[in-house]
Amino acid sequence: MVGARFATGRKALVTGAASGIGRACAEAFAAAGADVYVVDRAERAAKEVAAAIGGTALVVDLSDPMAVDTLPDDADIVVNNAGLQHVAPVHEFPPERFALIQRVMVEAPFRILRRTLPHMYAQGWGRVVNISSVHGLRASAYKSAYVAAKHALEGLSKVVALEGAAHGVTSNCINPGYVRTPLVEDQIAGQARAHGIPSADVVDQVFLEHTAIKRLIEPAEVAAAALWLCTEHTGYVTGASLPLDGGGGGPRPRPGDGRADRKKPWLDGGSQPGPFAAAHGGPNGSTPSPRMDEP
Repeated sequence: MVGARFATGRKALVTGAASGIGRACAEAFAAAGADVYVVDRAERAAKEVAAAIGGTALVVDLSDPMAVDTLPDDADIVVNNAGLQHVAPVHEFPPERFALIQRVMVEAPFRILRRTLPHMYAQGWGRVVNISSVHGLRASAYKSAYVAAKHALEGLSKVVALEGAAHGVTSNCINPGYVRTPLVEDQIAGQARAHGIPSADVVDQVFLEHTAIKRLIEPAEVAAAALWLCTEHTGYVTGASLPLDGGGGGPRPRPGDGRADRKKPWLDGGSQPGPFAAAHGGPNGSTPSPRMDEP
């Protein structure tokens, strides 16, 4: 087993690092000895995380390509985590929201890797960890932009794995299901009302209906997987997608999704149709929330 501070001397860039999975990853890599770039739109939270772990806060709106191109190009490890969700049927999905989600979750990772890969190639070592989702492997209704973005991220990851192999660079995806973060926990009361069940039953009967392990994933567990992919014994692991779904293969449509649930498309764990959450910061100054709170 590698030493606890195996990443000493390395620089890790983590997007959406002010909360949720991103914060857990930033903390994990810092504990492993890395110098961490804490990238997030939420200035106060990013600076708090950076101060706590001895990292560097970089306040950037990942939906702005020009801003993304100002990020450092000397990262040895890149964790593409930031993203956002909007839930609506395809025929009602706002095109501007669809485009925004692609910019944050596909174009920003591409731009970051386009800038950081030359540094990794030059030194003969680099690690790319893309926090994807079970929705990078399958689909759910009403999440067209998110599912499309996650599938695109999976493809980008595999291309980087092929191109980077000769240079000592690996690229992999992690595919979590429901993660215990405020966004998911805040949904429990509403889900209970919508389904007519006690709040205590929501996690098992709604969030984890198809999973074998009946509990939410902890952000630290996702971060541990990201950390493992950067250790010395995983140099042959590349182009992979690692499901963290509790053995259930992710969300599936339930009976009624086609008609009754169409009136409430967020019943599958999504945000309600109007607002949406983003690790890089919500629109119009709304409160930032972690991207991967839901799959």
